[in-house]
Amino acid sequence: MDTERKLEILADAAKYDASCSSSGSARPAQPGGIGNGAVGGICHSWSADGRCVSLLKVLLSNACTYDCAYCVNRRSNDVPRAGFEPGELVRLVMDFYKRNYIEGVFLSSGVVGCPDATMERLIGVARTLRVQERWNGYLHLKAIPGAASELVTEAARWADRVSVNIELPSAASLERVAPDKTPKAIFGVMRTLARASGFEPRRLLPERRSLPAAAEPAWKDLPAVSGSAAEPTPAYDIGPAAESRRSVMAARKDRRRDPASAVLPAGQTTQLVVGASPESDAAILTLAENLYLAYDVRRVYYSAFVPAGTDTRVPVLPGPPLLREHRLYQADWLFRFYGFRADEILSPERPDLDQDLDPKCAWALRNLGRFPVDVNRADYLELLRVPGIGPRSASRIVKARAHARLKPESLRSLGVVMKRAAFFVTCSGVAPNVPDTARRASPDASYARAALTDGARAMLAPLQLELDWEGDHA
Repeated sequence: MDTERKLEILADAAKYDASCSSSGSARPAQPGGIGNGAVGGICHSWSADGRCVSLLKVLLSNACTYDCAYCVNRRSNDVPRAGFEPGELVRLVMDFYKRNYIEGVFLSSGVVGCPDATMERLIGVARTLRVQERWNGYLHLKAIPGAASELVTEAARWADRVSVNIELPSAASLERVAPDKTPKAIFGVMRTLARASGFEPRRLLPERRSLPAAAEPAWKDLPAVSGSAAEPTPAYDIGPAAESRRSVMAARKDRRRDPASAVLPAGQTTQLVVGASPESDAAILTLAENLYLAYDVRRVYYSAFVPAGTDTRVPVLPGPPLLREHRLYQADWLFRFYGFRADEILSPERPDLDQDLDPKCAWALRNLGRFPVDVNRADYLELLRVPGIGPRSASRIVKARAHARLKPESLRSLGVVMKRAAFFVTCSGVAPNVPDTARRASPDASYARAALTDGARAMLAPLQLELDWEGDHA
């Protein structure tokens, strides 16, 4: 098989892995070397299936001894198989880079033989690029679950980012859908990567909060975790016990990495497949929050399950749950940048995200007693909780009101999205131009919800072709 045909097969086989962002690394050019990495990321391009990518995404081999039902490369699936020799892939990367086709590489592989053997081949490609070719560009390696900790640490030495995908949100689903993988194999790699980047995973501090079975967070058997079935919603202890309920945003202020660090400057990421198993959104978000706090994961990616075959271990779907994926990303953003916790976004009574409203608006309508917020008095974190106000507009508000009292008509110029914020703010008692009945805390906040839902549908209109998925691609 010629190189062009191999690339066609192996690049297509890699397209379902979403956890390949390129931000967060600043690898400087070395004397006599080629290329560099920048914190701001690298150029983006569009793949054949419409996805925006920034790297050469490719597998070393799509042959795999595992039989994960959600994966197009599983051993029982009848697809063309191919594989690069390490030297062949190195030449391809360097040729593409010198021609300015790419500015970085995302390299993964099916499990060929055993995890350690596959990991050694991936490391061989990375080491050759760094040492022999003296290439300083961005490199993301995919770690193989179950690989020896020494190999995972070696991968962290050569790559800017290393990731291992959890894929399924619960141990029960993993056993059913991906029987060749175990929680110990996955989280052992994550723990090694966390320590390689200078973060020591801490133990879990159980808190007695109860959720229905459908909302139970997954992975009760996480390494370095304590808890029981009677305590289904533990929160990670990231310091003193009193701080165990801190948000991800607050915790990360104390743990900023050096993007020019020699070892794993861009940290680790992971991916969860959405829709291939029955877990609720509450289970997925609670797991994601715990990963951010316990293993210093840089980012959790959510990938809508794309049906690939007729395996009875996964549900039959009319298409990928793209809107659910979109809502999970919005919720994830709330506890990464807005100071929310997972148990605030969802509750025992609402284990799944609202499909009609973004999570922030849905939370605000459930907590109307906290509104309206006076933009001339509220602190930065209070402003962040107002729908239509983000980190940038909240900062602008705080700076602008130091010089003059803000009026409703000045908010739009500060970046506030008034279509959403108008229901939840005042300016020293002066409300934006919406009917008073819209801001009263009625049982279902029907007026505000109707207006916000109409606005949300208008915003999603450009995505309608994606949401109305048909055929064999998203």
